[in-house]
Amino acid sequence: MFYKKNNFSSDREAVLSALNGVLGDYLESRNNPLSISMEFRRNGKSLSWDEISEMISQTSDKLIIMLHGSCMNDLQWNRKGHDHGAALSFDLEMTTIYLHYNTGLHISENGRKFADLMESLNAHLARPAELYIVAHSMGGLVSRSACHYGKLSCHTWLESLKKIVFMGTPHHGAPLAKGGIWIDTILEANPYSAPFARLGKIRSSGLTDLCYGNVLDEDWKGKDRFKMSGDIRTPVPLPEGLLCYAIAGATSREPCKLGDDLIGDGLVTVNSALGRHKNPQFQLCFPDSRQFACRGMTHFDLLNHSEVYKTLKEWLVLRE
Repeated sequence: MFYKKNNFSSDREAVLSALNGVLGDYLESRNNPLSISMEFRRNGKSLSWDEISEMISQTSDKLIIMLHGSCMNDLQWNRKGHDHGAALSFDLEMTTIYLHYNTGLHISENGRKFADLMESLNAHLARPAELYIVAHSMGGLVSRSACHYGKLSCHTWLESLKKIVFMGTPHHGAPLAKGGIWIDTILEANPYSAPFARLGKIRSSGLTDLCYGNVLDEDWKGKDRFKMSGDIRTPVPLPEGLLCYAIAGATSREPCKLGDDLIGDGLVTVNSALGRHKNPQFQLCFPDSRQFACRGMTHFDLLNHSEVYKTLKEWLVLRE
């Protein structure tokens, strides 16, 4: 159920992921070999289409794709000896694979890449499979973006996608984003990216997209991404015909306006993670039965908390 972890290798991966999170757009634009390319992996190793098909043939025709958050990588789903993906694979007898991607690129760029990769996956599978996405933090925005661009491109993989579970996803950014304070908090919360927190405007497109939760090209093209000009996004609703679920974290033990609206899990507010917004155009309509606020935990505790895992497991097997 758990990764057999090589500390040197995982530490190197973590540093490289943090570097890409902060400077990934710069690295890719210069074809730097340190730039991370998007791919499916398991145990930190690239997977071929044949390997994924073989995995599915050995279990059920259900495939879970795990998407990590900003400045992170697929190995960091393993936290404190627990990996939601590995545990779900074991308990539910479903195949689990992990997306590895450059979190420094614009979210919409990663959304397009992910949509294309999912279409290739669907075309190469030896037999049809039900697809499920479990996404942490930025990974949820990339998933929403991929669904949008997949629909525009008439991709077939969307017909196989059954559910998306968002964990601590900043659907509407966060109040601390103003003045770059939130970005500093994001970087300092991850020990591997903390050294980059003092780099000022040397911040990737992906990080600045997180300020308001940009998922489309129109949200950033032709605009100064360092200028706080308010929320000027194009509204993007949840994908039609798809079961979507949201988990929010909160450091406060009891519901309170200050704790939920300003602090949340330390990075993402409860309202943002649950898709709530004062403007009805931006409101993401998660039914009450498909949203859950986990209390007494931080943004990264969502990756290993038993209550979060129990909720994930229940939602993924639930027939609605």
